[in-house]
Amino acid sequence: MKMTGHTKHSWPFMERARKPGEAHAPWSQRVTKVSNALDLEAGVFTWDDPRAIAQSLKDSADMSERRKASAFQSAMSMLSFYINRAGNQLSAEQRAVLEAAKDELRELYGRARHEESPAAPPAPGFVERRSFAPAS
Repeated sequence: MKMTGHTKHSWPFMERARKPGEAHAPWSQRVTKVSNALDLEAGVFTWDDPRAIAQSLKDSADMSERRKASAFQSAMSMLSFYINRAGNQLSAEQRAVLEAAKDELRELYGRARHEESPAAPPAPGFVERRSFAPAS
C-alpha cells in the first residue's frame, strides 16, 4: 500500500496488505485488547453481573487520563463497541447481561435512559388521506 507524502507513522490505522493466508487480528480485537483510552479488567465483558461490569467500566474510565471524551461517554462507547462487534457471536444471555450493564452504567453516572420521543406533530397544512378508494 503506497502512501505518497505520508510515513507509516502518520497513518497508524493503515496497514500493509496481507499476503494470502497470512493470519491477522481484526482491528476490533486490537481495540478491545489494547485500547488507548481505557485499561479494562481481563474478561470484563464475559462476566455475568451487569452491575460489576458497569462498575469496572466506570472505574477504568474515571481513572483514565488518556480518554478524549467524558468518562461516561468512554465507558458507554467501549461497552457498545464490544456488543456491536461481537454481533451474533454473542449469546442471547450475554447480550442481555451487557445491555443491562448499559442501564447500570447510566445509573452509576446519574444519567437517565433516553426515552422514545413522541412523534412530531404534522406540518401546517398537512392533510391525512385515509382511503385510496376512488371518489364516487
